[in-house]
Amino acid sequence: GQQLSLFEDQVQTQTPQSTHHIDLHHGLTHKDLLTPCLTFGEGRDTSALEDEKSDMVAPNVLITILPGEYSLIHFPPMLYAHFLHPVLQALLPQSQTISPDDARETPPWPQHSLPGLTEDHQHNFLNVSVTPLEASVVCHADWARTVFRPAIDRILETLPPHVRKPAFLSPDTYLVLSVISGGGGGADTDIVARILDLTAPLALAGIPIFFISTYYSDFILVPAKDRATVLAALTARGFQCPADHGNRFVASRPGGSGSGLAASSTPTPESPADADAATLATLFDRTFAQLKTRNVVPSVDPTLRLVQLSARETPLPNHGSPTSFSRPGLGSRQTTSSTSSRRAPPPTWLDTSDARLYASVVSALVARPRFFSLTLAVDDPPSLLLDRALVPLFGDTLVGSADEELVAVSLDLAGLPLEATGIVCGVAGRLVQDPVIAGHGLSYLSTAFAGTVVLAPEQARRAVEILEPLLR
Repeated sequence: GQQLSLFEDQVQTQTPQSTHHIDLHHGLTHKDLLTPCLTFGEGRDTSALEDEKSDMVAPNVLITILPGEYSLIHFPPMLYAHFLHPVLQALLPQSQTISPDDARETPPWPQHSLPGLTEDHQHNFLNVSVTPLEASVVCHADWARTVFRPAIDRILETLPPHVRKPAFLSPDTYLVLSVISGGGGGADTDIVARILDLTAPLALAGIPIFFISTYYSDFILVPAKDRATVLAALTARGFQCPADHGNRFVASRPGGSGSGLAASSTPTPESPADADAATLATLFDRTFAQLKTRNVVPSVDPTLRLVQLSARETPLPNHGSPTSFSRPGLGSRQTTSSTSSRRAPPPTWLDTSDARLYASVVSALVARPRFFSLTLAVDDPPSLLLDRALVPLFGDTLVGSADEELVAVSLDLAGLPLEATGIVCGVAGRLVQDPVIAGHGLSYLSTAFAGTVVLAPEQARRAVEILEPLLR
């Protein structure tokens, strides 16, 4: 009670919206309502957005299942020092720093590398989050097994039982669904539809999900074992696969304003609006009953202010950028005839990365931040949600408005099983029904054992006012 009172006293008047503000909340509600499109493969093919645009009045959503399967990892705050080393290994993925299971059968670097990386040695997906409640990682299952499992085992071997608090690696693996927006639209589009169209069908199908909002995209984690159920649930809500699109799933609703639970261009007996509203009400009731039973209450640190930013899309050194720094690599110098045929080594991770950004990330992590979340994904610039006090560490490597302050409303979900369903949909869906919050939007960050709703200060205070009575 005292903490929340302090928070209320320190709420600042929200600044007027700006272009940066709209970008900043590119999470659950600041995207246009879009006609869905589901694709599979090694990378996101955004051409689907352009291919369909001319035939539709409504815009599109492009969903891609990223390659590979992923694991969730949890470290309690007291084990942060044990968490840091494997995180740095994952963030600096030079393959020679990883010990293969059997060095005798593994070719020497650079032929050897772990799965989960692109051809230029970048992660297909990686999220590293440090919050007041935990340190959490989402990474490729092979990285979890090879890098994080040994770190967890060392904790069990070296710490005495009376001070040991268990770290955790999920027994099941997850698929990562990347969700990006395309086409036009406006901020007046039905906000409830945007959040429920993707999370509600999965919750109603009994699929536990984790949701990560970033600067440009949203990412949904679903259990890999439930892949068929996930596809069936999305298809049932309007996602279709035209014969000429192969693995691309498109739901076209000319003139429609929504999809899934929110709207349908052709109402059917299975999905009338009244039935959807009743179903959602039941889902919300079930969600808050789960949270109340486990004594989950919203918490806010009144002294913590966050910002959501993106890294600059820096051209790679060989792409002709006038500002890029180029240096001769090994094998590129003038050589004698006896060595001229020697081949230059292949490019490494460092050759295709923004070294300044990564140095700043390492600096922030070494400082043991109060709040820091980094998301790396194929075809997306790095996205950060972090304590505003950390921004000076990054110099001019980030874009966005560091003046648009955000507040984290945290829910400690450690008492719930990973299989718990409907948390994201229930909490965020209930909040965006409130007009004070709906007009400004929110983002959501799922970590292994917590959920964090991220809003502007005024809306965060309103969120606490809504959630507290529901959880008493």
